[in-house]
Amino acid sequence: MANTNQDPSRLWTFLTLLHSLAGPVLMLLYPLYASVIAIESPSKVDDEQWLAYWIIYSFLTLMEMLLQPVLEWIPFWYDLKLVFVAWLVLPQFKGAAFLYHRFVRENIRKYGLVDGNWKSPSGKGKGKNKFVDFITNKKVS
Repeated sequence: MANTNQDPSRLWTFLTLLHSLAGPVLMLLYPLYASVIAIESPSKVDDEQWLAYWIIYSFLTLMEMLLQPVLEWIPFWYDLKLVFVAWLVLPQFKGAAFLYHRFVRENIRKYGLVDGNWKSPSGKGKGKNKFVDFITNKKVS
C-alpha cells in the first residue's frame, strides 16, 4: 500500500522547484533568446521592445539591490516581481515598450540626457548588421 502522506510533500517540492525555475526562465532565458531573434530580424519594433526590457530590468535589479533590506519584509516580493516581469516580457502586453515610451523616454528628454541627433558608435545609421558592426568596430589610427 502506497504512503499517501508523501504525495502532498512531493507536489509541494515540485511546485517550489517550478517556481524557482520560472524566474530565471522568464527574466533571463526568454529575453536573451528574444533579443537575439530581434537583433537578427530586419524590424526595428522588436529591437525597441527588448532594448526597453533590458533598460527596465536593469533598473529594477539595481533598485532591488539597493532596497534589499526593505524588500525582505515584503512577503510576496518575488511573486510580485515575477508577475511584473511577465507583463514586461509577454508579447501580448509589451509592457517594457509601454513603460519606456510612457515614462523613461519622457524623463530622458526632459533632463536632456540624450539628444535626438545621436548616431551609433560606428557613425552609421541603424542597419541590418548593427550588432555585428558594434562588436567588430575597431578604431583606425
